[in-house]
Amino acid sequence: MLLAYPFRLLVPRRAAPEAAVSTAVALLVLAGVAGMVPTPMVIALAGGAGATLAGVRLSRLAAGRPAPPSSDSPGRVGLVLLDAAVVAAGWVAAALPLVDTEQRAVALLGWLTVAALSVAGLRGLPARTPSPTRLREVVEATGPTVGLTLAGWLLLPVDALPAPARLVAALVLAGLGIAALSAFTGAGRRSGHAICRGGLLLTLVGLALLTILPPASSGRAPLLAVPPLVLGMLLTALGATSALASASSTPPSGSPVTTWPRAVLPASVLLLAAGLHLGSGRTPDRTSLLLALAAVPPLVLRELLRGGDGGVPERPAAHRRDADHTVRRREPQPPWQAPTADSWTPAADVDATWPDTGVSWSRHGFGPAGEGSGDRAALLAALASIGDVPAPAGALLLVELHGIEGLGPVAREDALAEAALRARAVVAPGDLVTACAGHGFAVVTGAGPVLAYALGTRLLSTLTSPYRLAGSVLRVQASIGLAEVSGAGPADVLRQAELARRRAVQLGRDRVEWYDAFLEEQLVRRLDLERELPGAVARGELDLVYQPVLDLTDRQPVGAEALLRWRSPVLGTVLPAELLPVAEDLDLVGELEWWVLDRACRQLAAWSAGPRELWMAVNVTTRELTTPDFVQRAAAVLAAYGVPPERLVVEVAEPRVAADLSTVVARLAGLRSLGVRTALDDFRPEHASLAHLRRLPIDLLKVGPDLVGAEPTGQPPLIDVVVNVGERLGVEIVAEGLESPTQVEGAHRAGCRYGQGFALSRPATAERVEAYFEEFPSAYR
Repeated sequence: MLLAYPFRLLVPRRAAPEAAVSTAVALLVLAGVAGMVPTPMVIALAGGAGATLAGVRLSRLAAGRPAPPSSDSPGRVGLVLLDAAVVAAGWVAAALPLVDTEQRAVALLGWLTVAALSVAGLRGLPARTPSPTRLREVVEATGPTVGLTLAGWLLLPVDALPAPARLVAALVLAGLGIAALSAFTGAGRRSGHAICRGGLLLTLVGLALLTILPPASSGRAPLLAVPPLVLGMLLTALGATSALASASSTPPSGSPVTTWPRAVLPASVLLLAAGLHLGSGRTPDRTSLLLALAAVPPLVLRELLRGGDGGVPERPAAHRRDADHTVRRREPQPPWQAPTADSWTPAADVDATWPDTGVSWSRHGFGPAGEGSGDRAALLAALASIGDVPAPAGALLLVELHGIEGLGPVAREDALAEAALRARAVVAPGDLVTACAGHGFAVVTGAGPVLAYALGTRLLSTLTSPYRLAGSVLRVQASIGLAEVSGAGPADVLRQAELARRRAVQLGRDRVEWYDAFLEEQLVRRLDLERELPGAVARGELDLVYQPVLDLTDRQPVGAEALLRWRSPVLGTVLPAELLPVAEDLDLVGELEWWVLDRACRQLAAWSAGPRELWMAVNVTTRELTTPDFVQRAAAVLAAYGVPPERLVVEVAEPRVAADLSTVVARLAGLRSLGVRTALDDFRPEHASLAHLRRLPIDLLKVGPDLVGAEPTGQPPLIDVVVNVGERLGVEIVAEGLESPTQVEGAHRAGCRYGQGFALSRPATAERVEAYFEEFPSAYR
């Protein structure tokens, strides 16, 4: 009595029997798993309960009590057959405990009986309009079916069945599972026919498991058959009720296809099966490998079918542009009637800018490959038409041409016109080619992602071939951003393609970049950096931290390296690895580096007031070092703070000095003439690096920890070679990036004079570093 009231609140009265049976079956299965109830008894009780309730529901429908007056006798015949199928399934489950031997034969006989009654019963239900099965639907179901077959092959007991029977059993289970999944996720999944069909398929899955798995008396494995068996019987009765009730009413509009379960669930089952298989110590056999390979052709065929759909689906009000650049909208046409010139009505010219990305869509468009125009509205309509189909497949490619911005207006238009002709020759007849303002255009294709990427590579190849304009040859570059149309809104697809195009530009152009969520995070972060960095010096957002450099002989501090930090109130702390590339693109490196040199010398002057003589290392780029007045400006900063030149160390990264080696040599020599010490950072012991080392006037050579460890071949570490070369040239070695005591000891043993890294001291503020120095009162340099 205490449980009756909340039970009535949570469960509708009509569904109370199903809820009660489901709860009882769940408790029975749990008791069977715990060993409290024998497995055969669980199967018998659960199957009997489900068959009893479903049979009563179907018997009442067949007797005509809840059926509509217009129901005909064929509908009742179908109900009788479905009732017989459910009762037969329950009989099989209840009879298994009574059969000591030949349980598998009984279950197989029951499976065949239920299958025959199910097919006949479904055909006997009230008529409905059948939905034709397309080749694409069959192909798209083949891949998941093969995956579930592989999962069944891996999960089914090896000793229970011979290999051929085990393969057939896995294939039958996979086919039934995919068919049931399609019934519950297809366009008509809410119809009574689909629910009834899915329920019968689940019932057959349960009976198939009883047939395939070891006898119920030998273990708990057959309990896996109980949930699909009972749930299938209950859904069969529910679907039949719904199908009979809607027989005389207008059929509801089809629901959109839910595609993700058909992709996610089989993949999840396969991953689970593979994990259990490998976890048990078993290795994949030949059949497993063949099944895995068999899943590839359906995927390729699916992409080919997507690519062969004729490009962009028909749009309800597509656009095109005539020779006079007037946008004309095509009115809807009756079936099989070709559009004529009279069916196009003028519309206003359109110039629009997408505020989120800066993409502008020009009213002077390239025109269609099939149909379309050079305005943003046509592009949005094309994307929307793809996204509205039940299983959207298509892509948007944004193309930007580089190298025509310096041409005159006439030559630039000629180049764009030639590019448009080349693009039309590459795309499919139904693809939309539309111009955007600036130096590029967009392509909307109905092809799948793989074929769309292949289209992008073909566009890249044809668009970057030389252009012959007015007797001269023009060479251009292209950057293409690709975004899939997979249910996202048209504006989102535009944004994604534009972000991918920007990424292609950043990575060096002449490439196709595919949008993904991580790419968007990177690009948004980059845009935030580009927006916030200008003015950071004036706003006082830059900061320096200092990492001590120690003598590896006595572990006494000898100096520190100034490291830049950007304390942005919007972006947080930004490190140089992320900051400097943006600063280079914005031409702000000089401003940042002179601020670092000024603040580092001011801090060095403060430390010089004490008893300790420490040096300060400052990093500069080769771009700033090679400016004509660098040496003079550095001397002015030292003089302004009264810092002895020998206390300053100017570091330049080795990988970048080769671009202007002679100028770098001259500037370093000029610094040394002032008394400033110089260092070569990020040194690599390659042939070119050793050649640079002989030419560069440096005092310190900084190497990474990767040179300290022993070589895999058993040869001595490369640091030994570097130290020997440094000794001959009079250059002291600094081992940086030391993060473990082993690396510190290896660097010291190899002959490195100085060390720097987390294992010795972490970067810290000036106050903390000064307190650290105070721990070494005897350190004088």
